Amino acid sequence: MLKIRLQRIGKKHQAHYKIVVLEHARKPQGQYLEQLGTYNPHTKALAVKREVVEAWMAKGAQISPTVNNIMSAQKVWDRPRIQNWKPKKKTEEKK
Repeated sequence: MLKIRLQRIGKKHQAHYKIVVLEHARKPQGQYLEQLGTYNPHTKALAVKREVVEAWMAKGAQISPTVNNIMSAQKVWDRPRIQNWKPKKKTEEKK
């Protein structure tokens, strides 16, 4: 299965990300099939090839929730945000 996800680059405390397509079983810092864009979280600068992302999704690649939420926040597309964490289950108090 192919995934569209973030790949961290940059020095410590100076994160910068590539948006890449890679096999889901590969390491995130491993070799990727294609670079689709970049994201700088410090300046919130996003440069992405929207048409290429949609072409990969048409081929069956799944987008990660983080990339989807970044693209939705930057108004690249009108897809709904995806919750990328699950709340903890509350245990009932022992009686």
